[in-house]
Amino acid sequence: MTDLILSFAVTGLNCASCVGRAETALNAVPGARDVRVNLADHSARITGVEPDVVVQALGDAGYPAKVSHLRLGIPAMSCASCTARIEAAAQAVPGVLRAEAKLPTRALHVEVLGNGDGLQAALANAGYPADQTEGETEEKDRVQPLLHRFLLSLILTLPVFAMEMGGHIFPAFHHWIAGTIGMATSQMIQLILTALVLVGPGAGFFRRGIPGLLSARPDMDALVALGAGAAFGFSAIAVLFPNVLPPAGVYFEAAAVIVTLILLGRWLEARAKDHTGDAVRRLLGMRPDEAEVEKGGRFEQVPLGDVRVGDTLRVRPGGRIAVDGEVTHGETHVDESMLTGEPIPVLKRPGDTVTAGTLASTGSLTYRATHVGQDTVLARITALTEAAQSARLPVEALVNRVTAWFVPVVLVIATVTFGLWWILAGLGPAVVSGVSVLIIACPCAMGLATPMSIMVGTGRAAELGVLFHKGAALQHLQDAEVIAFDKTGTLTRGTPVVTEKMGDEGCDFLRLAAGVEQHSEHPIARAIVAAVEDIPAETTDFDAILGEGALATVDGKQVVIGNAEMLQRAGVIPSQDWLAQADIWAKTGTTSVHVAVNGTHKGVIAINDEIRPGAAQTIAALKATGRRVAMISGDAQDTANHVAQTLGISHVVANVRPDGKVAALNTLRDAYGPIAFVGDGINDAPALAAAHVGLAVNGANDAAIEAADVVMMSAEPGAVLRALTMSTATLGNIRQNLAWAFGYNTLLIPVAAGALVPLGGPQLSPQLAALAMALSSVFVVTNALRLRGKGRT
Repeated sequence: MTDLILSFAVTGLNCASCVGRAETALNAVPGARDVRVNLADHSARITGVEPDVVVQALGDAGYPAKVSHLRLGIPAMSCASCTARIEAAAQAVPGVLRAEAKLPTRALHVEVLGNGDGLQAALANAGYPADQTEGETEEKDRVQPLLHRFLLSLILTLPVFAMEMGGHIFPAFHHWIAGTIGMATSQMIQLILTALVLVGPGAGFFRRGIPGLLSARPDMDALVALGAGAAFGFSAIAVLFPNVLPPAGVYFEAAAVIVTLILLGRWLEARAKDHTGDAVRRLLGMRPDEAEVEKGGRFEQVPLGDVRVGDTLRVRPGGRIAVDGEVTHGETHVDESMLTGEPIPVLKRPGDTVTAGTLASTGSLTYRATHVGQDTVLARITALTEAAQSARLPVEALVNRVTAWFVPVVLVIATVTFGLWWILAGLGPAVVSGVSVLIIACPCAMGLATPMSIMVGTGRAAELGVLFHKGAALQHLQDAEVIAFDKTGTLTRGTPVVTEKMGDEGCDFLRLAAGVEQHSEHPIARAIVAAVEDIPAETTDFDAILGEGALATVDGKQVVIGNAEMLQRAGVIPSQDWLAQADIWAKTGTTSVHVAVNGTHKGVIAINDEIRPGAAQTIAALKATGRRVAMISGDAQDTANHVAQTLGISHVVANVRPDGKVAALNTLRDAYGPIAFVGDGINDAPALAAAHVGLAVNGANDAAIEAADVVMMSAEPGAVLRALTMSTATLGNIRQNLAWAFGYNTLLIPVAAGALVPLGGPQLSPQLAALAMALSSVFVVTNALRLRGKGRT
């Protein structure tokens, strides 16, 4: 693609110097030609370079290219074969970085450099025109039209079926038709009614399938069009030109019934698929349309979109919190189960945070808006859930490889079947056998097997407060052989308090320590600050060492706080008395913080962090699954040992820095296999990223959430068990669906081809093949919906 021309927007351009630097970065890319960067409209143009290279080059230069994220509805997407062709057509458009077609929602997700000019034309040329309105094609918009098409097809098909098959079932009925309207008239009526079925409710199969055949990209619609069209065409010639073909009967009922049953299957499938989006709809339904906002000293109802950060809002008993905020007045218990999965309401008082969508119980609250619109927790959860539902798991690669060649192979099998039966039994049986193979082999169930389970499983997980931030985690989590936990804030509450101090009574070392720690967000730092009323205001030269401590100049004194290694790093000789006291405290699970002032060890502070309720039960349940449980902590060995012993954890790694946590994970991985790590702090981010699967708990900072693969809205350890349960249940459901879909096709294609007939066995008729194919897809969707009842521990 050396002649590829890209035109796109560039951000960060403020002056001619910016333009020069951006052009220099683009010209440095191998193969780049005709580079132009325009300051007036903040655009760029380049020839001869792939879009991903352009994005990388400009990003490194500090002038990111604008990447658009588009979602286009593709109504013609009907099976797994379609997704590969749609993605290939989109990827061929200049500027497209990534394209993923989602069969359950019939939507194409595209990342494109620029505005995506030519994308819709390329899709139309490939036979898959996109809806003009961006966004996913909702299943509920398809249910009623499909029902109407099915009912119309059914009304037209019933007389055809009755006239043809009724005579076989009841010979007297056959004689009655022959003696009244005559067989020739009966067949002509069947021809007309079947033609109406094919050009009316069944027209879509031909409109989409025939172009696919002509362009050598056959899909499910092509198989239906071929099957129904062959049965109708053969029968029509036999009726209209009786001397052209040898006597072999007519099969109008086969063509009509095929279309009717497949429409029935697609309607049932659409109805079931509509429920897969229930999780996101329920999340969106938690958002009230209006909010009570204070204006001029009184509260008024205003549209939710008019609420701004800083506004004062009120929620009445039984009402929903409109936006994220901080309570300023009143108190009430708030039901947060719809977000966290935890059923027990939480008491909210002034100073506490409240989350949009949660439900106030008996009391009223006044709160100040801190996040509105797309910045609320509810909005971010909804976005994460939608992203997870459209994720593509590694297991889907196998399905895509199979379906890429499946339909062409089926066409070959159908052709061979038709030829053999024509030679051995005549034209009529050949048509029946060939049509049956085409219909039974439609790979719709294969394409739905994985994405339907993902949609329902991730939606159910979101209802339980578990967000699979990165799609592959849904598959990888169930593979974890070891579940490793951080201690502080994960197995413990993460809100430690100062319980004791010992040291030089002539030095207020606790106050000086608070002067240093006021610049840190670590839970231990917050505990020390909370224990002091008069915090020194004059603090300079603050510096923190991750995993060890911090130092600063406080009121003109050099203050060092942290563990013994931190003191030694600062050139302070630790006092043996205070080290011995720290050892005594450690045996009871107490964390010790040493304080040195002007180079002298002045004392030690005792800090305790309560173990979270339910932690021991969660650890026991995880061990009952056959997995190993470990704890990796930056705390002292004795402190970590005490917590681990209380919880029943045998493998403990303590006193480690953030990079030491990664090393500990690697050691566990080498010894036992895939590992999942559960953490919450910024110092856990490297370990969360390095683990096979990283799980960030509620309250985790942005760095931890970004590094994690799974985000749990509840801080309770039981959320880990729910995440593992949903991962295991979803992957099990996917395996069931794939086993059914592949097994069904593998077993029934030979039956449809008539391989068992010489042995005295059965052969599927086209009608039964259509029914079996339709019900197979319905089975896959219905089986996926069973996941809605999973996950509660």
